[in-house]
Amino acid sequence: MARLPYIEKKDLAPEHQDLMKREISLYKQLAHSPGALRAFQGLGYYIRYKSPVDARLRELAILQVGYLARSPYEWSHHVKIGYDFGVTDDDIKGLIDDTEGRPAMFDTLTGLVLKGAREITTGGEMTRATFGALKEHMSNEHLVDLIVTTSFYNAVVRVLGSLEIDVEPEYQKYLDKYPLPKKA
Repeated sequence: MARLPYIEKKDLAPEHQDLMKREISLYKQLAHSPGALRAFQGLGYYIRYKSPVDARLRELAILQVGYLARSPYEWSHHVKIGYDFGVTDDDIKGLIDDTEGRPAMFDTLTGLVLKGAREITTGGEMTRATFGALKEHMSNEHLVDLIVTTSFYNAVVRVLGSLEIDVEPEYQKYLDKYPLPKKA
């Protein structure tokens, strides 16, 4: 149960109703601070629609964050969004296996993206070795955007957890298909 009431589009001042183009639980919580929601959406929009990072790799990095954080909302939303951007069931199963230390059949770049996202999420930064290996496969712009994406979604999962934002019913099926392990 969310810690704050969900705000509906009709409850916002007219100049802020554009913030609810997608009426998802996350936005309905962040709408308590329209300025923060607007800034949040700006970076999110850049990451999803303007960044040159390959969309499948981007979504796998985001899914890696959601899986490690055991964030039901992030995980369920980005399983669905990932499908829209080329992530397959085999990718999701491979991400789970890779994260849990089991062999996964990823190409070198995909494996490095997941490793970098894990390092940022669990250790607060990407190691020099992983950064160097990624630099052999990505331009500086792509590498910075990958780091910004992973770091942004680390912030997102903390917002989701702190506000205890609920998974919408239409996303529950993705969580049911790929349930998260229990938090330690």
